[in-house]
Amino acid sequence: MTYQSDLLRTLSDRGYIHQLTDASALDALAASEIVPGYIGFDPTAPSLHVGHLVSIMMLRQLQRAGHKPIVLMGGGTGKIGDPSFKDEARKLLTEDTIAANVASIKRVFERFLTFGDGPTDAIMLDNAEWLDRLEYIPFLRDIGQHFSVNRMLSFDSVKMRLDREQSLSFLEFNYMILQAYDFLELSRRAGCRLQMGGSDQWGNIVNGVDLSRRVDGTQVFGLTTPLLTNADGTKMGKTVGGAVWLNADQLPDYDYWQFWRNTADADVGVRLRLFTDLPLDEIARLEALQGAEINEAKKILANAATAMCRGAAAAEEAAETARRTFEEGSAGGALPTLAVAGGSIGIVDALVGLGFAKSKGEARRLVAGGGARVEGEKIDSDTAVIAVGQGIVRISAGKKHHGLLEGA
Repeated sequence: MTYQSDLLRTLSDRGYIHQLTDASALDALAASEIVPGYIGFDPTAPSLHVGHLVSIMMLRQLQRAGHKPIVLMGGGTGKIGDPSFKDEARKLLTEDTIAANVASIKRVFERFLTFGDGPTDAIMLDNAEWLDRLEYIPFLRDIGQHFSVNRMLSFDSVKMRLDREQSLSFLEFNYMILQAYDFLELSRRAGCRLQMGGSDQWGNIVNGVDLSRRVDGTQVFGLTTPLLTNADGTKMGKTVGGAVWLNADQLPDYDYWQFWRNTADADVGVRLRLFTDLPLDEIARLEALQGAEINEAKKILANAATAMCRGAAAAEEAAETARRTFEEGSAGGALPTLAVAGGSIGIVDALVGLGFAKSKGEARRLVAGGGARVEGEKIDSDTAVIAVGQGIVRISAGKKHHGLLEGA
């Protein structure tokens, strides 16, 4: 389909669109007026991770196309946890933990969006504001009557759980109703006409579209993105070292930069389109590079993605650290550093001390798997001792985690 609106044309050209409800009507609306659109983020941890970044970038593209982003914090739905495509129920969080997570998560959005009171300025809301006030019987009577259990059971997100004979609690089953109610509430409060999300949210989004039509007679729209995978089929953002967190207090700037720098050759173009603002013609040029030249495209990706999330200074420092450490062979200031007393340290203690392993057992497994290197040389024994003296020694865990041992 050829889109007329800048919004859908941009989202399509950059690879964000997987499913749309009534594409023609949404395209016409976006071409004629400002469209407020939202994405919800449940506060399940103190930071979002790169798995959330496509959603954040969609809100950014929405604003860049002249529309209004709405960031919805799930202070209410976070008390349940989205069961979509999960094998088991999420651990229930306390209200204090949810509140702390919401406060921590909020900070990252200011890097990507412009907030304010203008017609296209982003706003942030929390669904606890209305969900916490619902009365059970009135909610069942006014909202529950519009949901078919038969239809709810037909959604893939529910069927997968039931087919695997994994228990789905009544609490979790209510999640999709509450998310649909969020859309209705945002339509009433903020004139929201569009909900966006990952492909796993399609059923929940369609429920919200139907609910707004049934209750208020309002036409709203849904849009989902493709499931983002690496070229080898693995899920993007899943690394040996754990989640790639967006908050700097959860993951150092250098490690964040290195995640993007270590992008596989085949994924460079996709990631440049989704996670940077670079023009499409420039991206086409970069992804066409061959051999060693593709590494320059990866550095551009790492610099752009890190600058957007962590700031230009953090990106510059991380890039300079990488250059000095791996191109000149000297130490870079952004790498984690462990002071070593006595002139030497065991490889297991070094990996744990630098935070590359959570325990000595995990460190030993890392060594056994060939993932530990000192000055670029693989360490074969978990009893190896590293001589540091008064100098600086580079140590690596896998391809993405690098640190320094410094003589005390």
